[in-house]
Amino acid sequence: MSSTVLFSPSSALFLTNPSPLAKGRAAVAVRCSSGPAMSVSQHEEEGEREGSAMVGRRRALASTAAVCGASVLGFAGHGLAATQGLLAGRIPGLSEPDEYGWRTYRRPDDKSGGHGVGWSPIIPYSFKVPDGWDEVPVSIADLGGTEIDLRFANPKEGRLFVIVAPVRRFADDLDDATIEKIGSPEKVIGAFGPEVIGENVEGKVLSSATEEHSGRTYYQFELEPPHVFITATAAGNRLYLFSVTANGLQWKRHYKDLKQIAESFRVV
Repeated sequence: MSSTVLFSPSSALFLTNPSPLAKGRAAVAVRCSSGPAMSVSQHEEEGEREGSAMVGRRRALASTAAVCGASVLGFAGHGLAATQGLLAGRIPGLSEPDEYGWRTYRRPDDKSGGHGVGWSPIIPYSFKVPDGWDEVPVSIADLGGTEIDLRFANPKEGRLFVIVAPVRRFADDLDDATIEKIGSPEKVIGAFGPEVIGENVEGKVLSSATEEHSGRTYYQFELEPPHVFITATAAGNRLYLFSVTANGLQWKRHYKDLKQIAESFRVV
C-alpha cells in the first residue's frame, strides 16, 4: 500500500542542539511555507512513469525546495523538513487497519538504513499507530548526525521518530547489547534524553517504568516540557530510542493514543 506524505509545517520534531558527534556534517533543511502542500507520492509516480523512482524522489525534494524556504539546521520548533541529499530507501511496512483502526508498522528487512558505511543490518522493530499516521521522508544527513531511522506523523495528532545508534558510541564489547548493560533507567534518560529533546532532561522526567516483552527489557519515560514519551531498548550492537511527541493541544486531546503508540514499540 502506498501512502501520500504532505509537507506540513507541524509534522515533525527537530532537535534544537545538534549532537557533538555531528561536527563536520552539515545539511540544509527545506521548511514549508503557507503555500500549497507538495505530495511526495505525486513525484514518485512521475519518476516511475519515466522508469526511475529515484528520479521521482529527487524531483520531489527539488520541487519542494522551490516552493518552500530553505534554512540551515539548528532551528527549534515542530516543522517538517526534508533535508537535501539522497533519501534513505523507504519501503512500505504498514499493515491494514485492525478492528480498532490501528495499523502495525514493521521495519522491512531490506530497507536501507542510511547511516553510513560499516553498519550491519538493523534488527527490525515494530510499533502501532492509529489509521491516518504516515511515514515522513528522512534524509541520510537528517539532523546533522543523529541516527534518525524513521519518522511518522499525523498533523492533527502528533509525531514520532526512531533513533538507531551504534552501541560502540557508548560502550565497548557490547555486540550483543541489552539496555541493562548500557545502564539504569536514570542513566539512560540522562545520557540520551537530550539526544531526543535537544536539551538537558533534568527536572523534566514525570515518570519512568520498566517493561519486559519476549525477554527484552524496555525503559519507558514521560517528559514535560516538551510533551514526549520515550521508549528505549537495545539489541545486537544498537541502541533504539523511540520518541512520540505532540504540541500542547494535541497532547491533551490524544494523550491516551500517544501513550499507546509509545508503549507498542518492540524490537523483533
